[in-house]
Amino acid sequence: MAKTIIKKIAYCWRLFGTGFSFFTFGVGGLILWFAVFPLLALAPGTRRQKIGRSQAAVHYSFYLFIGLMHRIGIMTYEINGLEKLNRPGQLILANHPTLVDIVFLISRIKNANCIVKESLWRNPFMRGPILNAGYISNGDPEKMIAECVEWLQSGGTMIIFPEGTRSVPGKPCRFQRGAAVIALQANKIVTPVTISCYPSTLTKAEPWYSIPERHFHLAMHVEEDVALNEFIAIEPKSIAVRRFNQYLQDYFTVRRERYQEYGK
Repeated sequence: MAKTIIKKIAYCWRLFGTGFSFFTFGVGGLILWFAVFPLLALAPGTRRQKIGRSQAAVHYSFYLFIGLMHRIGIMTYEINGLEKLNRPGQLILANHPTLVDIVFLISRIKNANCIVKESLWRNPFMRGPILNAGYISNGDPEKMIAECVEWLQSGGTMIIFPEGTRSVPGKPCRFQRGAAVIALQANKIVTPVTISCYPSTLTKAEPWYSIPERHFHLAMHVEEDVALNEFIAIEPKSIAVRRFNQYLQDYFTVRRERYQEYGK
């Protein structure tokens, strides 16, 4: 009986903590937009330098957010290979099992760009960080690809989820070709990152309040860089993109299954 009561109290605490974390995230977005970014904009510098300062502000705020979730007992986490990140001209490709993947990645990368759904540009809690950090909209695919390639070739770091949306638990990876196109056109560093979450939570099919029976564990494995030479040499480029996309899809499928077994 005592164990059951303790479990229920812990569950209620984590449910409250999850709601509080999301509330804090929204408030933090407003504070960045109306207080932090205007101050950063006053400092002299080029547009690229101002974007870099805003990206750093988002990075530190996300670092605090992940720390908050960890401290109040909602989640634990581990990172393997962190030293392989934060390199100029680096394209980070990651799978997307949970809602907090991008927050987790940016919390460990000081200056990172990413692709944002067009609908989020109208979200009052997200609009400020999106605009000031120079994030790229997926509204126009051709423009999106061109902007991502330009960012990478100018020495910027880019985070992309090739799936385009969160994974569906129990179903195989299905990658869109945009990430493969960007990687081959930019021809810069490509680093896969495999993210695992167990027990599964905050997936595409779940509301925020559908929490697991215990805290979840988020594991980030930074893999070795992918060599592009053999794919870049393929002609025509449409076949190169298709083969590289299939390579990435198979690569992440194998690693996701490996880490799922590890987490059981």
